[in-house]
Amino acid sequence: MPDRDYAAYQRAAPYFDLVRNALGALVDGAHFFDVVTDETIYEVLYDVPGWPRVITGRADLMAAFKGYVSAIVLRSADRLVVHRADDGAVLIVEYEVHGTILASGVQYDNRFCSIIRIENRKIVHWRDYMDSLAAWTALTAKRGA
Repeated sequence: MPDRDYAAYQRAAPYFDLVRNALGALVDGAHFFDVVTDETIYEVLYDVPGWPRVITGRADLMAAFKGYVSAIVLRSADRLVVHRADDGAVLIVEYEVHGTILASGVQYDNRFCSIIRIENRKIVHWRDYMDSLAAWTALTAKRGA
């Protein structure tokens, strides 16, 4: 169901826009959720409370991101570096996100590296790495600390 209204995910719009820009013409669909399928595997190689290590399919990925946007609002995503491999079937995407943890008001800045496999103009596998210490520090900081 491409090109839906994704207003519920607006708090993460900088991330979704950056990723969609990184994918460019290699995929079909206007929004990040338009370029994943019911079989897409989204794998994170870090532990964050409440975030599963492996997410399968578009619906479960959208549900996970609902939790993300209820906890964090992003103000920007930047420092994009895209490496192409395997004739464009694999992208290595480096980037940073900047925002605020809603429960505490603490600033959140993190770096990521994502390895993305594309088949039939859709994401079939996503493997994510991040600065776990930056996430842990922001998530456990007290307001005003």
